[in-house]
Amino acid sequence: MRTNAWLPIFALATGLLLGASTTALTQTTAPPTQTPTQRPGGRHPHIAGAERALKHAERQLEEAAHHYGGHRAKALELVKQAEGELKQAVEYAKANPPAPSKPASTTTPATTPAPATPPPPKQ
Repeated sequence: MRTNAWLPIFALATGLLLGASTTALTQTTAPPTQTPTQRPGGRHPHIAGAERALKHAERQLEEAAHHYGGHRAKALELVKQAEGELKQAVEYAKANPPAPSKPASTTTPATTPAPATPPPPKQ
């Protein structure tokens, strides 16, 4: 019975050692501070996410074994077209940055009096 006890003890000791070393490594590294321009995808994280998804779809379509009656090739063509559109979108965004939003006005707008309602007709 004692001869088979070394495997669980070894597994437990290995787990504790790896867990302790991982904890020690993560505690010494400070998490990076990210500004909106440093996020994955920069100022356009949704575009970057779409680009990653399209790259994945492109790889899957290229690796597919069947041609699916020409539909696989057409889908691959459309994925490449979509990738081009995303690149154009980023170029457009760089050339046309959004206008800074105006702060809310602190003055109240002049109120115009409500139009007078005519008296009810006589009966």
